[in-house]
Amino acid sequence: MNPSAQIDIDAPLEVVWAVMTDTERYGEWNPFVERAETAQPAAVGNPIVLHVVWANGRRTRSPERITALDGPTTDPASGTTTALMSYVYEGLPSRLGLVRGVRHQRLTQHPGGPTTYATVEEFSGPLVRLAGPGRVADGFRRHAEGLRKRAEQEASRRAG
Repeated sequence: MNPSAQIDIDAPLEVVWAVMTDTERYGEWNPFVERAETAQPAAVGNPIVLHVVWANGRRTRSPERITALDGPTTDPASGTTTALMSYVYEGLPSRLGLVRGVRHQRLTQHPGGPTTYATVEEFSGPLVRLAGPGRVADGFRRHAEGLRKRAEQEASRRAG
């Protein structure tokens, strides 16, 4: 099972991207990743440590490395704008070959439409079930809802 979440956000993709990449402010809106430590500005190849809060209130640190940070690009033919942020899990289970995880967070906005945020964790390895795919999916849903609220507030603030 690859945990995933998707939500439509009534805000321009560029605003959603700005919220996603402002890792220093995650604690203000993100109920799943309360803090993300990485060099600023975030860049491909940088380590990033995610401070995760599970639904039961327990906390953990997840060491990752940024593998993609493709800012907003608009396809001239369709007018569709996309962006992508990805990182790979680098914790001990990964170094031992027991659990591998790659998280992708994609944004897509068709002309005149909302921004769709979609995230998925591609898990592999013999101990994937111990990574808790169900609780990760719950965290992704909470993350997506927090991102939607924050980006829509930011879009209203900018428009007002």
